Amino acid sequence: MPTQTTIKNDRILKALRCQATDRAPVWMMRQAGRYLPEYQAIRSQFSFLDLCKNPVKAAEVSIQPYEIFGVDAIIMFSDILVPLEPMGSAVSFATGSPKFAEPIRTVKQVEDLRVLDKDELAKSCSFVYDTITEIKSKVNDELPVLGFAGAPWTLASYMIEGGGSKDFAQIKAFSYQHPQAMHMLLQKLSDTIADYLILKLDRGVDAVQLFDTWGSVLTQRDYQEFAMPYQQKIISKIRSVYPDASITLYVNGVANILDYMVQTGANCLSVDWRVNLAEVRSFVDGKNIAIQGNLDPCKLLGTKQSVIEETKRMLELAGNEPGYIANLGHGILPMVPVENARAFIETVKNLAS
Repeated sequence: MPTQTTIKNDRILKALRCQATDRAPVWMMRQAGRYLPEYQAIRSQFSFLDLCKNPVKAAEVSIQPYEIFGVDAIIMFSDILVPLEPMGSAVSFATGSPKFAEPIRTVKQVEDLRVLDKDELAKSCSFVYDTITEIKSKVNDELPVLGFAGAPWTLASYMIEGGGSKDFAQIKAFSYQHPQAMHMLLQKLSDTIADYLILKLDRGVDAVQLFDTWGSVLTQRDYQEFAMPYQQKIISKIRSVYPDASITLYVNGVANILDYMVQTGANCLSVDWRVNLAEVRSFVDGKNIAIQGNLDPCKLLGTKQSVIEETKRMLELAGNEPGYIANLGHGILPMVPVENARAFIETVKNLAS
């Protein structure tokens, strides 16, 4: 295990432990990305995957939001689909969106997928871990570095649909027609992703976030069968190595599954804009669970003044109790004006609790 270090700006780490902070910490999902001219200048030199696989440049774009806005955490630049290629499910981003040349449609394809242990992950995804080392060497413990991964249901959605989807008909059909194979796939993914995140903690990230973005397309019953158990498996395995690890769970569309998210063992729930933060606060009261979110990313497409007003409204709903991290309810959009992203960050920073 890595040696524990003291992080100078530890607001987010305190908030994740539901400890008091002088103000709400703030960062933005997908904060290192296409809305920034500085990112675009580097991205123009590389394909998306090549940028992910270049630790020096991936670290550089990871750090940009800190240098530009003074956010309270750096989330490493990568993609949730990175571990899938060495498992045997190749993905490309030639059109800007992920595409799988051979979507999973048969039981045999599931059987052929490899489960990667830590040694295999360290080799096949070495660029991921080298990016963490590069970031840590440059920020010198000024602020936390966050790692992340996709949760099994969301990863399986991309693998079976062959990319993005509007109705998720392919994965739902596969789940209902081949439930045993579906659980085999989810188990293989959970085993791999748990070690993938443990290795990130080994390399020095200060907290991790698990993205199950498409868990929201499931009914409550199906969420309990196909999503929650595998979130639990990942979190449990991480905690077997790092008992005090800070683990955030994000699901896009959480209104009907908050109770199940609590049962996963995550100590922070990242919620979307469709729920009221005051109600979420009330829901987790007494559970020692932090919350993160939840400004609608489209609010950043308004005027600067409207961004300030909407951010203040979000903070009022969140309240002043410990255990809150200001963020968006999903990733920042590419067309967001930089000045509006800055207004969001600065409004949070200027409103000390």
